[in-house]
Amino acid sequence: MTSSNEQTGAAEPLAQTRNEQPPRRHRRSGRFILMASLPVLLAVIGGYVYVKGGRVISTENAYVSQDQVKVVPQVSGEIVSVGPGENDIVEKGSLLFAIDDATYVNAVDQAKAAVASARLDVEKLKSAYLKAEAQRDTAQQARDIARTREKRQKTLLGQGAVSQTALDEADLTLRTAEGAVVSAEQDVASAKASLGGDPDIATDKHPEVMAALAKLSAAEIDLARTRVVAPADGIVTQTTSLRPGQYVSESSSVVTLVETGTTVIEANFKETELTHMRPGQPVDVTIDAYPDVTIRGTVESLGAGTGSAFSLIPAQNASGNWVKVVQRVPVRIALEPEDETPPLRVGMSALVEVDTGHARGLPDFVRSALATVGIGTTAIAAEADPR
Repeated sequence: MTSSNEQTGAAEPLAQTRNEQPPRRHRRSGRFILMASLPVLLAVIGGYVYVKGGRVISTENAYVSQDQVKVVPQVSGEIVSVGPGENDIVEKGSLLFAIDDATYVNAVDQAKAAVASARLDVEKLKSAYLKAEAQRDTAQQARDIARTREKRQKTLLGQGAVSQTALDEADLTLRTAEGAVVSAEQDVASAKASLGGDPDIATDKHPEVMAALAKLSAAEIDLARTRVVAPADGIVTQTTSLRPGQYVSESSSVVTLVETGTTVIEANFKETELTHMRPGQPVDVTIDAYPDVTIRGTVESLGAGTGSAFSLIPAQNASGNWVKVVQRVPVRIALEPEDETPPLRVGMSALVEVDTGHARGLPDFVRSALATVGIGTTAIAAEADPR
């Protein structure tokens, strides 16, 4: 009896354990629902991302661009001093190098002497004009006297008081005096013409003096150009070959100045990415050298053509082996640097992301399908494109 009771007691817990276990069919159905819903969920998420995405266009084909100025001396000569060194930061007006100015100082002195000589000549011309006027007045007075004498001799000849010879002499004297007056008037006209037609002309307004002053100004400009200064703020480079004693000519490029105040990004986007890109759209720029820094910017302008259109050897699309290739169009991006923005150098690579504000929206075939079943897409399109 004891043995039978023990077996009965052991069987009861085993039966209870079997009754507490869930049915296998319910477990399998739950697993199936989970496995089936996961792809659907991923598809929904993927579709949402696709519809809402596409408004940000990015490219890594972008580089830092800064204006470069080739510094060319405007006068020839031997370099006597050099200012900044290689890759030094300079301000506008800073001395880059100086050329020996001895020859140009001498030219200025000669030009000053020429100006003084021209002024002296003008004063002489004014004196000559006054002298010519005085001589003309004297000649006119002598003519008047000779005319009066000639009339008197005619009267006396009629009275028989003088001979014909006396009258002939008086007539000859009158003719001589009249010729002297004509000659004196021509001298006055010539002296007046030498003064530019204006006897009261200012000395420095005389053509000869003005020409001398122009030469003096040119000589002073050449003298000032012996000091070559930076045309803008920036960084100088290619100065390693610049040494005192080196001779430079007017046509030789000596150093290069990179203007740091004109930093922009030249980004090359595919032509298919420019559909909704417009000037003024916000841009995020990340420089490869500073991956943790994001620089704000805006689209300044879109290129006038593709890169291949302005190449030295454009593609011959009329050839028989033509293959369509997606072209790239340069886009100029203006930066908005802040105080903590690290220094940028020409040619640095960058990642550019332009927010066009235009999402992809639903594909055309989906729109057609929804329209077929009577579901409008206006609200969906407005949500996808917030503009």
